[in-house]
Amino acid sequence: MNCQDARRHFVDLGRDLLEPGTAAEVRAHIDGCVACAREMVADRALSDLLEERLPQYAAPIGLKRRLAASWPPRAASPRPRWWHRSLLPAAAAALILLAAVPMAYRYGASSGNVADMTAEAVNDHLRLLSSTRPLDVENSGMHQVKPWFEGRLDFAPVVPFAGDADFPLQGGAVGYFLDRKAAAFVYHRRLHAISLLVFRAEGLPWPSRGAAGSDRGEPVAAATRGFNVLLWRRGDLGYALVSDLDAAELRQLATKLGGSL
Repeated sequence: MNCQDARRHFVDLGRDLLEPGTAAEVRAHIDGCVACAREMVADRALSDLLEERLPQYAAPIGLKRRLAASWPPRAASPRPRWWHRSLLPAAAAALILLAAVPMAYRYGASSGNVADMTAEAVNDHLRLLSSTRPLDVENSGMHQVKPWFEGRLDFAPVVPFAGDADFPLQGGAVGYFLDRKAAAFVYHRRLHAISLLVFRAEGLPWPSRGAAGSDRGEPVAAATRGFNVLLWRRGDLGYALVSDLDAAELRQLATKLGGSL
């Protein structure tokens, strides 16, 4: 095995995905090749660093189900009749559990707290700003930005503020908020970027005060990791406003956007 062949297997070797014979050949080559040994060490160090530094997100249950549905069915192998009888109680319990998961997910979300939504809003804001191309549509006119989302989302974002001299609109992009698509609008205040995320509100852990109890809920303020966040719900849509801007100035923009304070 030459260097080129060995290096193609480094990632799979680190994840224990190689057949025993191929893995033995790669290790034998590394033992006798200083250059490849250094390359392997560097590759593992980079993998460890990425796993440590990159944020981890749990897959939404809808995604898990779609993946499970796409897996090819396994061919059934013959089993003794006693095997089937012994697993009947366990199978019944599993079916009950699977039926209960969506219900538990729905009611668990509705009774949760706002901390997860705050963390998600900040993560979405950071992902948007750190992207090589943050905006899918760059325009200061809401009448040009808002129509761009048609056909790209399963809802129509309602944004009553088109931007002004104090909070100019920069553009928009399609993003995600937890398990659903979101419309992201980016405003600015001096050198501060402000993300407005608009998404379907149903099934999310809205706080009990104001936001969950009325069509024009009072925004709930939170702060984490140096960012200020305002969350509110209006009708079928939820809103998250995120920035490192001063909290009082962020509330000014929320008022312009229709969040009653």
